[in-house]
Amino acid sequence: MKIFTNTSTLVGYDEGLYFTKDKALADIVLMGSKPIRIEEYPKLKGIFRAGIGRDNVPEVVASEKGILVRFPSPETIDIIFSETAAFTCSLIFKMMYEEAGTVHPWVKHDRPQLAQRKLLVIGTGNIGRRVVDYMKPFMKIDTFDVIENDLSELSEKLCHADCVTLHIPKNDENTAFMDAEKIGMMKDKSILVNTARGAIVDEAALYQEIQSGRIKAAFDVYWQEPYEGILKEFHPHSFYMTPHIASTCSGFLHGCRVGLDDLISEVNHA
Repeated sequence: MKIFTNTSTLVGYDEGLYFTKDKALADIVLMGSKPIRIEEYPKLKGIFRAGIGRDNVPEVVASEKGILVRFPSPETIDIIFSETAAFTCSLIFKMMYEEAGTVHPWVKHDRPQLAQRKLLVIGTGNIGRRVVDYMKPFMKIDTFDVIENDLSELSEKLCHADCVTLHIPKNDENTAFMDAEKIGMMKDKSILVNTARGAIVDEAALYQEIQSGRIKAAFDVYWQEPYEGILKEFHPHSFYMTPHIASTCSGFLHGCRVGLDDLISEVNHA
């Protein structure tokens, strides 16, 4: 069974798998966050998405062509939710203490008490609500979700937040959700954290705000990956970058390998 992959997710967990770089020979595609065009895979019998995002998976076309599409198990998805939320919290803590002091020179900076600072969680689904639960003991928490809030409420919430973290899906409505207007509403010296999708933030607008020194950001997801875009010049201080690893723990990787093996078996017995 020949596998074409557009992700490095299972590197180290791929023993016994046979990969091909020729799309015309691929029986199965192992997908990450990048899209594929099914027409380029004439022999395709199955697609496995190593993650929870569905926006880049051509499910309708695959169904029409009788191509199996599979995702990680519910147990693995729960690991993805929990680990992504925990990793998000690590970025929040890192950025909130970014200016706490330096070793060379040995300087301790005055800072506000963390318990008095406000975290705005935008999107309170499977990951966002975990971030709320994890961060409650440490910061004041505010939330915004289109299911529970009117969009008119967001401006005031953005104005008062010391840190904003994004947990909304990428779809047509949410493309550049954080546009120049919304980013401009953010409090001076506040921080934007994104472990959801790069495209939900206007890249150029964020660049302008970070370049001005008004806000900072920490991202694990980008508009193109690997990211070599305009914001990279600000890494690691004003724009802290991690290489799309929020969910990349051993439990997730093992679960994805099991799911891929199950798809291979299913295709073989079809």
